[in-house]
Amino acid sequence: MAIRRRLLPAAALALLLLFAAGAAADDASSDDAAGAPPSPGCSNKFQLVKVKNWVNGTEGTTVVGLSARFGASLPRNVHEAQKTFSMLANPLDCCSNLTSKVTNSIALATRGECAFTAKANNAQAGGAAGLLVINDSEELYKMVCSENDTSIDVTIPVVMIPQSAGKNLKDFLDQGAIVEVQLYSPNRPVVDLSACFLWIMAVGTIVCSSLWSEFVACEQVDERYNQLTRKDGPNSGTNSREDKEIFEISAKGAVVFIIVASVFLLLLFYFMSSWFIWLLIVLFCIGGIEGMHVCLVTLISRVFKDCGQKSVQLPCFGEVLALSTGIVPFCTVFAILWAVYRHSSFAWIGQDILGICLMITVLQMARLPNIRVASALLSAAFVYDIFWVFISPLLFHESVMIAVARGDNSGETIPMLLRIPRFFDPWGGYDMLGFGDIIFPGLLVAFSYRFDRAGKKGVLNGYFLWLTVGYAVGLFLTYLALFLMDGHGQPALLYLVPCTLGLIVVLGWIRGELPLLWNYGRSENLVEEV
Repeated sequence: MAIRRRLLPAAALALLLLFAAGAAADDASSDDAAGAPPSPGCSNKFQLVKVKNWVNGTEGTTVVGLSARFGASLPRNVHEAQKTFSMLANPLDCCSNLTSKVTNSIALATRGECAFTAKANNAQAGGAAGLLVINDSEELYKMVCSENDTSIDVTIPVVMIPQSAGKNLKDFLDQGAIVEVQLYSPNRPVVDLSACFLWIMAVGTIVCSSLWSEFVACEQVDERYNQLTRKDGPNSGTNSREDKEIFEISAKGAVVFIIVASVFLLLLFYFMSSWFIWLLIVLFCIGGIEGMHVCLVTLISRVFKDCGQKSVQLPCFGEVLALSTGIVPFCTVFAILWAVYRHSSFAWIGQDILGICLMITVLQMARLPNIRVASALLSAAFVYDIFWVFISPLLFHESVMIAVARGDNSGETIPMLLRIPRFFDPWGGYDMLGFGDIIFPGLLVAFSYRFDRAGKKGVLNGYFLWLTVGYAVGLFLTYLALFLMDGHGQPALLYLVPCTLGLIVVLGWIRGELPLLWNYGRSENLVEEV
């Protein structure tokens, strides 16, 4: 058990740091010319488009497309959009005058052979009411004007759709089916309530983890020996004094975490496949089972005092808590069910429960000894997050962190994320927050609580309250930046580190306690340093 307790936080910290990006971007990428300056008639904002379709009167799956930089705007409400017949362009690439009759219909054409504006002009000259361009991949590229297009006069909507969806529509039209489409582009809500719930979950996890040992596990902080001891008394789950394994991070260990995480992130970027994702899923389930087991045993022992005292002898395992014999199978079944049904609409609930339990457990078993080590760890994580989100596209042609978080090369998303559906967003999807964005600031917040308790500080003249507020503000700034940058993934630690580490350094300097915070515990015996 002691070996497992040492390995869990070490492995968890390395894995959790991998996925510290604040949120994934929308599934839209640019052509090289997407950054070309707007010109007259070519200055529209790119917008996601819903393409409802009917084949012989039967409604099919709604397709998501992307509007062009040019052309007419689309209605925002489905009730304002007109249902229109769709016809194949002839020639199919729509690069010359059309010979097929597409009057008052939505023309369907393939990408390639000529500029997007040329396709739009030919469809418009043929009397089409709109143009759907079938991409040559599943991504949605941004259709822009070429450098030679000085004046654009396209008055019909132009939308790109994924290859598979376009092929299905083309096959139906080839078979002589009657295809109707309806194009509209609903607005996203200004305030994303799902992000608010995710914000509450993240802040709540850190607060709960910081207070867990004292108020749930009934342990008291004894900083003289850098260890946790269990209170004896009527409110404790057991009457015996018990030491708890502590994994104490060192400055050297912080640098090692960053290097290991960077190497593993690159391996995922280049070699991610279904079996690699399954490896991460298995590791997540093992950590989730352990975390859920620890949390449930602690909670039940807190409520039912006698449960934490009874033990049984099991072959190969020796003496274990009787409570664990029931809790471990339950947690195992819970994790297996999540893994099996992880693609279901409700799977996010199980993933968040396992993830929160894992993070609470890691924050109980891992700790920062002082601000010196905290500065090394969080500063390194700060640079790591910014580099792999913002700077890596200059070297790898796309954001490595976001590509791995979305599972671009495997079709699977990594499980080390808190996520919640966008219930009130017509486009659906998920708001996501990497475990690393909770764990690493959470280590500092938990340290501030132990420091306050050891120094018998009050709520206002301590550090815990202000760092909790700082974390909440930093996370709010992350989502504000996400909104202002149209959903492009943000390195959350860019905002969280200054609002937590920066805040405690400034407060400590103002109060004259910075040397104590910086060197806290260095002259004392450490339980375990790595």
